[in-house]
Amino acid sequence: MKITVDVDCTPEEARTFLGLPDVKPMQDAMMAEIEGRMKATLTAMEPEALLRTWLPAQVKGMEQLNNMFWANFAQATRGNKEPG
Repeated sequence: MKITVDVDCTPEEARTFLGLPDVKPMQDAMMAEIEGRMKATLTAMEPEALLRTWLPAQVKGMEQLNNMFWANFAQATRGNKEPG
């Protein structure tokens, strides 16, 4: 013998019938907290803030960083061409 029961109700009605707590207010509060933390983290991930954090204090701008890279590159290529 097979018995089939179809129940047509909303999730809120089923939760109330089964005696389960309504966690929507807690989820909304947690999502608001997570959103605030993500926004704060995104401002720290801006390129300018990352460069200030990662680069040493003596490198103030991208021009200096570019000049430093090219100077090191030129020095490395000159070092390879000199007879040893």
